[in-house]
Amino acid sequence: MRDSPYVRRVAISMRLMGLPYEHELVSVFRNMDRFREINPVIKAPSFVCDDGTVLMDSTLILDYLEHCVAAGNGLMPPGGEPRKRALRLIGISMAANEKNVAMVYEKSQRPADKRHEPWLERAVEQVHAAMGMLEESVGEARPWFGGERLNAADVAVAVAWRFCQHYNAKEIPAASYPALAAYSVRAEALPEFAAVPLD
Repeated sequence: MRDSPYVRRVAISMRLMGLPYEHELVSVFRNMDRFREINPVIKAPSFVCDDGTVLMDSTLILDYLEHCVAAGNGLMPPGGEPRKRALRLIGISMAANEKNVAMVYEKSQRPADKRHEPWLERAVEQVHAAMGMLEESVGEARPWFGGERLNAADVAVAVAWRFCQHYNAKEIPAASYPALAAYSVRAEALPEFAAVPLD
């Protein structure tokens, strides 16, 4: 489903790369049997290649797709400092996603009397750390991390922030990260993002 930051990251990236795709909305919770037919591991996103091969994990799917497009149409910088910067930002964004998803599961899937508050507090602290690093970094975007054209880091950062604000804004208030919030607004206004709404 598009409410997964990992699914949304892949879908937006494919649009930016000009890759056509069919998106089947299948929930890992509400449609477990259907998801199991696609991928017995029941992991989103699951990407079904034209030959039927199923790939999972957004980073691995995007690595595969980078080799399916013509030179210049990919989003990942090919090497050097630009690639290292992109990998750093993607890593921070993926860590933020992991902890944000964990917070969502803790709040929505676990009974209130079973919640472990110290663990939840730790996850909140980790998301704040990640968002603080991204807040410092967005000032380097001119206007994007990829320059005039978005790159893979731009997608990862913007998707991570939007997911965080959709589900965990109480714990991670936007007022604490004004540059990141403004950067997200610019990204979400792009047609490739608007075509894949989180909600």
